[in-house]
Amino acid sequence: MGITKEKLLDFVREYHAEDSSQPFVSHQDNVMASGAVLTAEDRVALVEAALEMRIAAGTDSRNFERKFAKYYRLRKAHLTNSGSSANLLALSALTSPRLEDLRLRPGDEVITVAAGFPTTVNPIIQNGMVPVFVDVELGTYNTTPDRVAAAIGPRTRAIMIAHTLGNPYQVREIAEIAEHNGLYLIEDNCDAVGSTYEGKLTGTFGDLATVSFYPAHHIAMGEGGCVLTDNLILARIVESMRDWGRDCWCEPGEDNRCLKRFRQQMGTLPEGYDHKYIFSHVGYNLKATDMQAALGLSQLDKIEDFIAARRRNWTRLREALDTTPGLVLPEPTPGSEPSWFGFVITVTPDAPFSRSALVEFLEAHGVRTRRLFAGNLTRHPAYLEHPHRIVGSLKNSDIITEHTFWVGVYPGLSDELIDQIAAVIREFVEKYG
Repeated sequence: MGITKEKLLDFVREYHAEDSSQPFVSHQDNVMASGAVLTAEDRVALVEAALEMRIAAGTDSRNFERKFAKYYRLRKAHLTNSGSSANLLALSALTSPRLEDLRLRPGDEVITVAAGFPTTVNPIIQNGMVPVFVDVELGTYNTTPDRVAAAIGPRTRAIMIAHTLGNPYQVREIAEIAEHNGLYLIEDNCDAVGSTYEGKLTGTFGDLATVSFYPAHHIAMGEGGCVLTDNLILARIVESMRDWGRDCWCEPGEDNRCLKRFRQQMGTLPEGYDHKYIFSHVGYNLKATDMQAALGLSQLDKIEDFIAARRRNWTRLREALDTTPGLVLPEPTPGSEPSWFGFVITVTPDAPFSRSALVEFLEAHGVRTRRLFAGNLTRHPAYLEHPHRIVGSLKNSDIITEHTFWVGVYPGLSDELIDQIAAVIREFVEKYG
């Protein structure tokens, strides 16, 4: 009798149980800053997709897109190969000729923040536009509506800002600024799946939003990302640009969904040219695979548990470190309920110790740390020679560059490990008491 798929998947569950049996040992393993929490069913989903040789985008990809859009109560979600690609697609979509006079063009300005991750800013430059950098607040690590409003100039056409480490910025107010001034708003929601502002999910305020499924994020696909929108015109442009720039919208394996495959004339092509090979955008191939989507579907079933764990871990660590001298501890934006990506700490400039000394102590004691991404992006060699505009002081972005780091609160950390992070920090600080 041969081995059936069901038997193989049972073996996978047994293997997972044995592979996951080793406990954490204090100071011998690392307390990671981030990581995916993968269950037996996640392994099964990956193996089942492999057994069925679903190696390109297909049924699972479409199912994930539908379920993820439903989670956000938006009309469309388009799966991509990374969150960075999602950012590129979202900004690039706004350059489409189909938007006519509303399209973005080279030389247009896009407001963003200096203290962030490069792939929020890179699409602006890659599309020949000019980033306009504003500062953020310490504590929330987000910019403010007044800073955004002050940055609007005659060439400003869009705003593209990330919710920092899962902490929402004042997105309703900034969306109103965008609408009042005829600007597009792209929410980089890569670190903030499940966060809410004024009771509404982040990622639902702007014209477009992006998500990442890298293992550090709220749900994991290994690599992967998504572009979300309620605007069907923008959704169609995103799909075209993701799929080589083609005009056709047939699913894989379909040939004639429009019923006009050989009965159209576009550009200067001959009448009846195969619609599957007509290209209306200068696009990319940024699709994900069904193996990624299969894992994503399994992870999506656990998303509420993951979000609750992140909030619980953040709160436990915040309470344990409250009143610790020399540290600026994070604060949620008023009116928000963050789905925290990390726990960010700034060492005050007048503290008797430095950020580097604290980080070195944490790393030596098995607690992994990360910088608040690039700090002040305008100081990095990659951006020095690109045209940009700075509005106001970037004082806080510079403080972040010198004095800020973060530690993990992801769902894989137990109460014991959260307490260990706090204990190591307090042990270091007390040496200077």
